[in-house]
Amino acid sequence: MWSRFGLTRYYVLFFIKLSTRRVHVAGITPQPHAGWIKQIARNITDPMDGFLLGIRYLIMDRDGIFTAEFRDFLKQEGVKPVRLPPRSPNLNAYAERFVRTVKEGCLNRMIFFGEKSLRNAINEFLAHYHHERNHQGLGNRLIDPGEEVGSTEGSIACRHRLGGLLRYYHREAA
Repeated sequence: MWSRFGLTRYYVLFFIKLSTRRVHVAGITPQPHAGWIKQIARNITDPMDGFLLGIRYLIMDRDGIFTAEFRDFLKQEGVKPVRLPPRSPNLNAYAERFVRTVKEGCLNRMIFFGEKSLRNAINEFLAHYHHERNHQGLGNRLIDPGEEVGSTEGSIACRHRLGGLLRYYHREAA
């Protein structure tokens, strides 16, 4: 992404619930560090609305950002961290597929000028992913269908996101 310092790489940390395919972006940063990941651990295990609420296992790759302190914190909160063996991307197929989907459907087609534009694009993609995109692994259903799903009356309309990059066709209410 372009920033005032030239090209900058940003890291996006996300979690996905395998049973529902719901994705949560926990953080975006140009330089992940121990303090950042520690705060992420606090946020996702929050007893009121943490994404890992009621989750017993967290499958993670061997990225160095997942420190022993991070894994210990998860254990204290009742979530068992499961580290994948080295060089085994096929064991994390759902996460790998989501990364491919967000890159091909959105990120590789845009030029970003700052972190705000990246955050906006990812949030718009997630809204599309959760509410408007059919998922084969869920029987071609939506993760979080709205009220208009199932309507067989009315004309067909198109909803656009990200300037028409993402499209969703639906029936207008009769």
